[in-house]
Amino acid sequence: MRTRTLTNHDEIVKIIAKCQICHVAMVDPEGKPYVVPMNFGYAEDMIYLHSAREGKKIDCLTKNPAVCINFSTDHELLFQNEEVACSYSMKYSSVICYGKVEFIEDAEMKRKTLDIVMKQYTEREFNYNNPSIREVCCWVVKVERFEGRIHRH
Repeated sequence: MRTRTLTNHDEIVKIIAKCQICHVAMVDPEGKPYVVPMNFGYAEDMIYLHSAREGKKIDCLTKNPAVCINFSTDHELLFQNEEVACSYSMKYSSVICYGKVEFIEDAEMKRKTLDIVMKQYTEREFNYNNPSIREVCCWVVKVERFEGRIHRH
């Protein structure tokens, strides 16, 4: 079985583009790890996210904006011998990104953020009403470092 570290930025971006969700890891106010699955958008080494304006994520990120974001796809169970448990493995493609959250307050930038997020899932264009824009919390993470791996049989 072979694991390959990715150094090609285009390969990393292709993996991110294939994903439906990401897992965002942060530190809670008590210093404990906290991970949540989220919808996302990606453009030009920036990860765009949105959430409610209040809640545990916001409490965590206000205190410590550092995050680690995981993307994983192409999962397939592999084995060398069906009768030998230790021969089982998982095929996958994954990317980990590190960066810091910046909250977006500008209404027009929030609309652009939501457009980037929606582009991950559909090519449709959307309109966002003012109350929705006012109530959503949008954030961006400028990726400081990428780590990618592919595991194949």
